[in-house]
Formats: sequence, structure tokens, C-alpha cells
Amino acid sequence: MTTVSPGTSVLDNAAWQSLTGPHARFAERHGRAARYEPDVAPFHALEDPNDPKGWRDLLELTGPGAEIAVAGPVPAFHPGWRLIDEVAGVQFVDDTLADAPAPEAVRLTAADVPEILDLIERTRPGPFRTRTIELGGYIGIRDGGKLIAMAGERLHPPGWTEISAVCTDAAYRGRGLATRLVRAVAHGIRQRGETPFLHTSAANATAIRLYESIGFRLRRRTTFGLYAARVEI
Repeated sequence: MTTVSPGTSVLDNAAWQSLTGPHARFAERHGRAARYEPDVAPFHALEDPNDPKGWRDLLELTGPGAEIAVAGPVPAFHPGWRLIDEVAGVQFVDDTLADAPAPEAVRLTAADVPEILDLIERTRPGPFRTRTIELGGYIGIRDGGKLIAMAGERLHPPGWTEISAVCTDAAYRGRGLATRLVRAVAHGIRQRGETPFLHTSAANATAIRLYESIGFRLRRRTTFGLYAARVEI
């Protein structure tokens, strides 16, 4: 089933579109810059990364000494900020994914956050904060009561929802748990009339093979720029 919807351009600046759209309730904003509340997610965004005014607004929002990540090509001019590093990433969209519920999965709640953080620390699928679970749709699989695998929803630009925090305890890998959870999260997203997408590191060949094998299509290559705020502009 092909479900990629029109309006994919919102994915070019997915964090901004989320923060000024469906996730506005989690946003802190100043002028042309925005970020998630720090205990929800670590992501920052600019209305236009090539606009120097946006970078000055971002500094006003975060204050001197901040370290942030901004998705997208690194602009030539980013006043007030020093580029620390660049990480190559890829963005995938749902193309022919066969979604399906996972009856064995359980809905994760705020009460599960300590276990979630422990699993995230051991598997390192990406950042997860104490309130990230409020972004919605996190499910997990347990064995003997122990959380062994999980996946959920993160960025939410209009019409789209990002699948994120896909991880499995090392002792349980190779059993298809991640695939079942991704299909189940995608099922919930589609039930709302939205389309799944996701990001991963361009160096994560294992994840890329998995996503392509189950029906995701590479939409674009991107860059995550890591910046530190200068004390003085």
C-alpha cells in the first residue's frame, strides 16, 4: 500500500513545522527560532536556517553557552554560534510499509520512564528526555516484566509523524521485535490519517537495511549540525 501523501516539503524543516504546528504546546519560541521545552526534547529549529536573524533569535532563546543540534544543511553564516561538528543523517518516508498491530506490545506511560531511560542508555537510539513520552504513541514489549524493546512517535509536522526511539535490548536482538514495533507504531499513525517517516544516522547501515526492507523509501540526505553559542556575538 502506497501512502506517501502530498506536502512532503514540510519534512525539509520537520522540527520547525512541528513546533509551530501540532507540537506548539511543547514549544518555546522567540522570533524566528523555536525549541522544545528542554525536558520534552532537545531539538531546536529555525524558520529559515539561512536567515541570520533566526540565529540571533535562537541565541536570545537559549542564552550564551548553549549547545544545540539543528537539522539541515549547515549555512555559511550563523551569527552568534560556533559549529562544533556535523553528523550525516538520512530521512525515510513510508512507501510500501505493511503496518500491523502488535498484540504483545503494551502502551508505555510516564510511570515507565525510568525503565525507558535505562533501555535508551544501553541501546542509544537517540535522545530521550523525562517528558519525551508526552509526544505520544510509545509502546514496548516486555519479557518477564522487563522492558526489552520499544518504539514511539516524536516530530509531528502537519500530516506526518516521525517514528523514533526504536531499540531492543542486546540480548533480544534478531527476533524481529523492532520490526513488529515499527509496524505497530505506523499502524497507529495511519489510523489517524497521517503518514510515518523517520530519521537515522547515515552511518547506521543496519537500521537503513531494516527500514528499506520493510517498505520505507529514502527521501533525502540531511545533516545535523552541532553548535555552541558564543559568549558574545
